[in-house]
Amino acid sequence: MSILFQVTDPVVLLGQQVSLLWIVIGAALVVFMQAGFALVETGFCRAKHAAHVVSTNFAIFGLGFIGFFFVGFAFAFGGFSYSAFGMTAPVGKALIGSGDWVFLWQGGWAISGKAITPAVLGFFLYMAAFMDTTATIPTGSMAERWKWKSFVLWGIFCGAIYYPLFAAWTWGGGWLARTWSTMSLGAGYVDFAGSGVVHSVGGVAALTGAYVLGPRIGKFDRDGRPRAIPGHHIPMAMLGTFILLFGWFGFNAASTFAATDVQFATAATNTAIAAAFGGVAGMMWITRRTGKPDPGMMANGMLAGLVAITAPCAFIAPWAAAVIGVIAGVLVIESVFFVERRLKIDDPVGAISVHGACGIFGVLSVGIFSNGSYGGGWNGSTSTGIEGIIKGNWGQLGAQALGVLVILVVNGGLSFAFFTIQKRLTKGGIRSAPDDEIQGLDIPEMGVHAYPEFAGAH
Repeated sequence: MSILFQVTDPVVLLGQQVSLLWIVIGAALVVFMQAGFALVETGFCRAKHAAHVVSTNFAIFGLGFIGFFFVGFAFAFGGFSYSAFGMTAPVGKALIGSGDWVFLWQGGWAISGKAITPAVLGFFLYMAAFMDTTATIPTGSMAERWKWKSFVLWGIFCGAIYYPLFAAWTWGGGWLARTWSTMSLGAGYVDFAGSGVVHSVGGVAALTGAYVLGPRIGKFDRDGRPRAIPGHHIPMAMLGTFILLFGWFGFNAASTFAATDVQFATAATNTAIAAAFGGVAGMMWITRRTGKPDPGMMANGMLAGLVAITAPCAFIAPWAAAVIGVIAGVLVIESVFFVERRLKIDDPVGAISVHGACGIFGVLSVGIFSNGSYGGGWNGSTSTGIEGIIKGNWGQLGAQALGVLVILVVNGGLSFAFFTIQKRLTKGGIRSAPDDEIQGLDIPEMGVHAYPEFAGAH
């Protein structure tokens, strides 16, 4: 019998059922974000690659999902439980480590076994949607030159291994979320909805993948100066941005895990505030830098605000959400220029800056702006609220900085190793042939034109 229906108190039972519905609705919103990513990335890329780019965004849902279904969920969340929606007991136990030093879990392989209940299935669906967001991020930075077969392996690897590792250490209740709190230096690593667990983890993979893959043909001149390669459909990209904004409410607000926890209203409102201020700040900053309100930078400014607010959205006041949005809107533009002009890395959509740089800022913002009004901890059950340096607590910022360091070193190293090994072991490497790239990847890789009536046009 399901855990949900072992509860005897009808009020508690109703609360669990409503909260489980809340999680499933949130999962549906996050899954719909894949449509937003597909439109943003395809619009920011050239027409001759459109079928290829949109297909990577479509296929990553299934590829990552399959890896997460068979092993990723067990690795990340085998030790997780949360009574608010009826998941009152974990589905497994520690695989590597014990006590406060768990590194991986086991249990619930292929979402099977006696412990699998409707509550577990709803939680799996929600976490799978989050994982797929991470898997999608490198498809933007590696667009227009990523060989399809190599991309497929990344999708499975991300869902099975890459994403679950850091998720196990944080949201799964592993060492990074626990050890810092045992030293009374903060609540452990805290990330309400994923600036670090989802976006920074995906952002460092976007960075290492784009570096290993190399720039698109014609992106840099002989002196290393970057050339503009305009996307083919700005309205498509901006529509995708609004779809992402819509889906983000499932990302952030539903991370309360309980419909009875009215803090979801704070998370949702702070999300919208940061998005608005990020978009306007991006518009104003790029106008100051170039003289024109570049639509692409406006969109990335809004996305930057969304990424940065994701970790602290439930722990801060609205004024802080506005400040975070403004800083993120400026940061993303400066990061785009830095990545392109100083690092000489080609990122067609700005994924490294939006998700990597602004994700890191969002993680640190928890340790800066949290006002103590809401609890957190590894399972959301700390008795006191999360406090940052505005409340005199520097320990929480230290916990967040440690999390950032782990993402950069461990996830950065793991993704770099994956792409490098794959490049060396794959015949012809992981990059499409130069002639195919020049022609456009739609026919060579996918066998169809995105726009057959305009084939050959930019």
